[in-house]
Amino acid sequence: MEKWQEENGNNSCVLVELPLGEASDGFDLEKAVCSHGLFMLAPNQWDPISRSFSRPLRLLDNQHHRSPPLTVMVRISQPPASSTLHLRVYGAPSLSPQHRHSLLNQVERMLRLSKTEINKVREFRSIVEALHGKEEEKEATECLRSFSGRVFRSPTLFEDMVKCILLCNCQFSRTLSMAKSLCELQFELQHRYSHAKVAEDNFIPKTPAGKELKRKSRASKVSMSLESRFAEAKADHLESDIQPSQEIEEPHARKEIGTFPCPEELANLDESFLAKRCNLGYRASRILKLVQGIVQGNIQLEQLEDGMETSLSSYNKLAEQLRQIDGFGPFTCANVLMCMGFYHVIPADSETIRHLKQVHSKRSSIEAVGRDAEVIYAKYAPFQFLAYWAELWHFYEQRFGKLSELPVSHYKLITASNMKKKATRKRTKISDRK
Repeated sequence: MEKWQEENGNNSCVLVELPLGEASDGFDLEKAVCSHGLFMLAPNQWDPISRSFSRPLRLLDNQHHRSPPLTVMVRISQPPASSTLHLRVYGAPSLSPQHRHSLLNQVERMLRLSKTEINKVREFRSIVEALHGKEEEKEATECLRSFSGRVFRSPTLFEDMVKCILLCNCQFSRTLSMAKSLCELQFELQHRYSHAKVAEDNFIPKTPAGKELKRKSRASKVSMSLESRFAEAKADHLESDIQPSQEIEEPHARKEIGTFPCPEELANLDESFLAKRCNLGYRASRILKLVQGIVQGNIQLEQLEDGMETSLSSYNKLAEQLRQIDGFGPFTCANVLMCMGFYHVIPADSETIRHLKQVHSKRSSIEAVGRDAEVIYAKYAPFQFLAYWAELWHFYEQRFGKLSELPVSHYKLITASNMKKKATRKRTKISDRK
């Protein structure tokens, strides 16, 4: 259903109603969006006050392949006790059937509303209930029982792939900065800024290089004003031993931000320019090789995702294809495939090592952590990742408070250094319970 609305007498929008159908049972927009760090990355915007999600989307017209995409701002909300989502589309007087189809496909992908994903949610909940349905276990396994079974993802596979690259080998504060810089760059490219102007120093984000730079000292350089603001805003949720990351930058002047760039917008950029403009480091080369492969037709994203079965044989086949792409190692591949709907493999890294140690009292190493995670979460097959992520997300919220209520300026505080310190609250081992 599509309606034309005027808000506050000025902002006009097209209202599209999206019935949840079979997904309506237990669906909560806040839980569906605020379920993975991807929701914090630009151009995504979660508003904790209105409990709505906004971002620009690029709507395609598949009937007219030469027509440029229509870029609009979309705000998604869920009316109280409603089985319908409201999609408010700003920047277009109306939507063609093709644009509406593109809009719904992207929203359904982000929120995992397909029939396949709905069935996975049901299966996961059934497994959790079968394993932890006893009354004496309900309190200890609340994080699993309350987990929605949905993990937020991007509107396109390409955006997921690039953001999975951005998650590698750096603190989350830098991932946030790189994603925002790519969206700023898209705005600049869209408005035809010259490379010379874009590359001026005042356009270069002043973000540190994190692990790529050798720190001369491990001493923590604390921004007391930021720490005070964080403590004041989240005093009810934070332990006193949390310290701001060394990578934290003070909030900079607001810049115009576009949508996430598409392959065609990035394919012809110079590697050194892209690396410097967005502070990508070695990732610039990997992103450019990915987009060039897509533009040249060597990487067919639609074939990778469409008509795919989430079976073990399909996983192995897709994993092999992804490994052929430069920079797609085991961690990145597993993250991308999780975004594609494969939940039996846990993307294991140093954060997994920390989690197993803190929650399961299991000491591991980077070489053994994948195998150790397999053993701990085996009983949730084929949804090992969902069980692991329910625990991990719950632990984050024990440390930082409800992440859907966290101010945007505090996203950068979700760092490995802040997670390593022991929380004072009682933690309960979950997956090891029999």
